[in-house]
Amino acid sequence: MVLMVDRAGWHLSDQVVVPENIRRIFMPAHSPELNPSEHIWEDLREKEMGNKAFENLSAVFEKLCSGLNRLAANPDYLQSLTHFPYLDVVRSIECPELSSSFSIQN
Repeated sequence: MVLMVDRAGWHLSDQVVVPENIRRIFMPAHSPELNPSEHIWEDLREKEMGNKAFENLSAVFEKLCSGLNRLAANPDYLQSLTHFPYLDVVRSIECPELSSSFSIQN
């Protein structure tokens, strides 16, 4: 499994225990524009959450879910927000449990 993380101190600490099945990919320092999740949050802030006062946390959760469902229903738009050529990494993974190998492409 690949986990993309920024270079926040808590991601770099020697106290972080990373399981063997996880590989961290570190983003360049001070570059949130290269992080796909930042683009999702920006879209949600602009289109769903921006300049609104919510009655309670449930209303925030409902609006957030609505926005995530909107993105999920529009895969081409979602890809336009999150696809970066540097993420086009193809890895071949051996899975003895499945008695086969397969490729993952991001």
